[in-house]
Amino acid sequence: MQKMIESLLVANRGEIARRIIRTGKRLGIRTIAVHSEADGALPFVTEADEAVCVGPANPAQSYRNVEAILDAARSTGAQAIHPGYGFLSENADFARTVEGAGLIWVGPGADAITAMGDKINARNLMAAAGVPVAPGTTEPATDLDAAVAAAAEIGYPVMVKAAAGGGGMGMGVAADEAALRTEYDKVRAFAERMFGDGSVLIERYFPRVRHVEVQILGLADGRVVALGERECSVQRRNQKLVEESPSPAVSPELRERFLAAAVRAGEAVGYRNAGTVECLLDPSTQEFFFLEMNTRLQVEHPVTEYVYGVDLVEEQLRVAAGLAPTFDPDALTPRGHAIELRINAEDPKRFLPGPGAISTWNEPSGTGVRVDSGYVAGNTVTPFYDSLMAKLILTGDTREEAVQRARAAVAQFEIVGPKCNLPFFAELLENQEFLSGDYDTGIVARMR
Repeated sequence: MQKMIESLLVANRGEIARRIIRTGKRLGIRTIAVHSEADGALPFVTEADEAVCVGPANPAQSYRNVEAILDAARSTGAQAIHPGYGFLSENADFARTVEGAGLIWVGPGADAITAMGDKINARNLMAAAGVPVAPGTTEPATDLDAAVAAAAEIGYPVMVKAAAGGGGMGMGVAADEAALRTEYDKVRAFAERMFGDGSVLIERYFPRVRHVEVQILGLADGRVVALGERECSVQRRNQKLVEESPSPAVSPELRERFLAAAVRAGEAVGYRNAGTVECLLDPSTQEFFFLEMNTRLQVEHPVTEYVYGVDLVEEQLRVAAGLAPTFDPDALTPRGHAIELRINAEDPKRFLPGPGAISTWNEPSGTGVRVDSGYVAGNTVTPFYDSLMAKLILTGDTREEAVQRARAAVAQFEIVGPKCNLPFFAELLENQEFLSGDYDTGIVARMR
């Protein structure tokens, strides 16, 4: 195919569906939304050119209902499907099914999704490609005795991880054998319940570490390019709350090593479309280790869009259509600084979900302020899905300017109804550790 996609079904919801639809409309693409019965009043449904209800609130019966989504694509004459993030976005079988139905899959190939979906397999592939990996098991710890033996060889503390997991789910830390025995059983049970695969990986745990990731894009001509790094160390329960680009921890020399490793990772699996190579950085030694590859568009992609002046959704669509990128891959030039804050419907102290009806929703605006939101006043944040309500993206020529704009935007953002973590961000943006740029994944715990 050598022309742009003409009709696109977005197999997702909320802010990411709305954001994909926005780019589709700009490009003159007919957009189709699918939605659950619970989401019928959300903005993404009315902003699409067409909308199809695919089932009840339960995601298994709607947003993860492959047949219902394919039926919607057939009935509306969709040419392509964009999965967004979450739900079916990293489901290799779904990707194969979409292509088998004669539709265009806006994402990496099913083989790449499969290769990177299992953490142990991914680690082994990356090690073979020369990408640094942390000391850990090269095959699943099939029982507790195998886990204990592996941990003894690796050295405590260790991370116990669901091999089939992702996004920070299915992880535990063990400081000694007694803790390992407890964590192994917990992680294995969680993995079986959530992923249908109880395989467990044992890996070295680094007490002080930063979470740094690299945005890659596999082009239609086979090349893999890296569009800089993102710092993602502000986390609660291994889930990201803040991302920024460039990382304040990464020097030009370290950046070169990060980007080169990420390109090797993509090349090792013949990667096409957008993906992210996530790494752990030991700030004391400047060593970094491969963590996982997310074979989809990331929640935090807007910070890269600003720094590199690209629309990553447009680039995804161009790759899927067999078209060249809008930018020169040999002349990527970053500029300025961007920070993203994830505005969630949750308690700002304990981060527990707090859904509810939205009576007031007033978004901030102005120079260097972007809001990617999934809701408006009158909508209801239901308990059926992720608590993310909006992403607040602040940009500037410097990190300091972006932080100043973040303070003002957080103060201006007014949400009444559901619980909201805006007060946490007001606190973080005055925190000296964060302001210094010298922080790690323990920063939120130290604030509480």
